[in-house]
Amino acid sequence: MTTLLHIESSPRKDRSASLEVADAFITRYLARRPATEIDTLDLWGCGLPEFDEHAMQAKYAGLSGAALSAPQEAAWSTLRELASRLHRADVLVFSVPLWNFSIPYKLKHFIDLVSQKDLLFAFDPERGFDGLLRDKTAVTVYARGLDYSAQSITPAENFDFQRPYLEAWLKFVGVSTVHAVTVEKTLFGSDIDRGARLCAIQEARQLAETLSD
Repeated sequence: MTTLLHIESSPRKDRSASLEVADAFITRYLARRPATEIDTLDLWGCGLPEFDEHAMQAKYAGLSGAALSAPQEAAWSTLRELASRLHRADVLVFSVPLWNFSIPYKLKHFIDLVSQKDLLFAFDPERGFDGLLRDKTAVTVYARGLDYSAQSITPAENFDFQRPYLEAWLKFVGVSTVHAVTVEKTLFGSDIDRGARLCAIQEARQLAETLSD
């Protein structure tokens, strides 16, 4: 059975363009593969832990091969459980609004928590890094209020730290198959916003049909 993990990083819920498009993808995917298990991780509602003193000490104890204390083990166990949801999934769906030309801090918080040696990557001094999330497909839904085309006042090559960052991280942790759907100009008035959403929804549905074949 396929498991799909949807990581939500927008707090806007019903008003969120990234969530609306991601939900369209998931609904169409589930219609074609009804046995799919859907796991939703709402980064605004799950109470992400702090990467505190105990977590930091556990990280460096692990790097040196030292035994963990009880507080360190408790902190690391929480991170291990978060990372396990990524490991259990076959399809990873990220709904990601653009905040200050990058990703929401809740998503960065999550990435910082789970991106640890032996959780999402391995390291060998001779071979370097090796991502552990293999044989997975990622679907990234990006929402942007402005126009990031080449001719705009905010061209993507200068202002987009959203898609490059997330997809570089996915590659680092071993996810090599990534499909992106982008909805832009959501701040250009209701007509343009609705039209942009509808176009992205259609693209997401078509992608779901392709990936569920």
